[in-house]
Amino acid sequence: MFSAIRNKLFVPILLIIVINTFGTIGYMVIEGWSFMDSLFMTVTTVTTVGYGEVHDLTPRGEIFTIVLLILGVGTILYLLSALAKIVIEGELTQIIGRSRLERRIKDLKDHYIVCGYGRMGKTVVKELASNGVDIIIVEKEPVDAALKDEYVIVEGDATKDNVLLQAGIERAYGLVSVLPTDAENLFVVLSARGLNQNLLIFTRAGEEGSEEKILRAGADRVVSPYHTGGMRIANMILKPAIVDFIEYATKAGNLEIQMEEVEVRPGSALGGKTLEASGIGRDLGIIIAAIKKPDGAMQFSPTSKSVIESGDTLIALGEISKLKTLEAMAGG
Repeated sequence: MFSAIRNKLFVPILLIIVINTFGTIGYMVIEGWSFMDSLFMTVTTVTTVGYGEVHDLTPRGEIFTIVLLILGVGTILYLLSALAKIVIEGELTQIIGRSRLERRIKDLKDHYIVCGYGRMGKTVVKELASNGVDIIIVEKEPVDAALKDEYVIVEGDATKDNVLLQAGIERAYGLVSVLPTDAENLFVVLSARGLNQNLLIFTRAGEEGSEEKILRAGADRVVSPYHTGGMRIANMILKPAIVDFIEYATKAGNLEIQMEEVEVRPGSALGGKTLEASGIGRDLGIIIAAIKKPDGAMQFSPTSKSVIESGDTLIALGEISKLKTLEAMAGG
């Protein structure tokens, strides 16, 4: 962008330098003036300031001044038109906007990059944003100006390494790729894993057999929307009460009851205690549906004697206010 503006201003600026050089040398030769007097006369003539002549002009000097004035005014107008064109075409605004975007991206760390702002991407972004997660959207299609004010958006092809680097992938915590085709998502996974080995990568797969390929490419989780949607419809028919309960417990914005995952951090008062001793059920009225261990093993329906350890993730069901209290207890 800067190079494009530089190219557009190069010719008029060069002409101004040439005309000022031409005028200075001309006055020195024709009138025999000093360098400073000649330069001053040239600049005041070209800019039409009108301070008056440094010295009285000879007839030859007057003719030279007329020529210099015509050339100078024409060049100044040429420069002003080039500047106006840059402003009108929005290039200056784009540069300012890009600089502001780069500053916002540099300030982010441990954020999520969402590649693709289609139907799935919008849902993912909305849910993550509602939970206070920092997000950078990568979208190659034009987006509304209002959306740019609400989110940090990098416009470009997410399959390209330079676009992911622009989104701060080396500092990101996770990446979600929900592009239209499996091939595009596969390319994103390959690029992202190569740029950040510790990145959590989630993506979608549409065709059968694509899930295993994308997992081999480096994705941590792959979701098939058609399979998931089909299973959900079947469960709504076969197990409607269970589906209603899960939707009720996991729906964002539910003020009565919510299901959350709570990580037990080092130094937490919960570490080393049993569920009974922790008072989670007795004092807070929270149900612990499962405990996920640091190695990924899941302990379902833990008993009152189950021990909570540092690094565990508690799958908890309860009131919002009580869950916040549990998060504070688990925070260490």
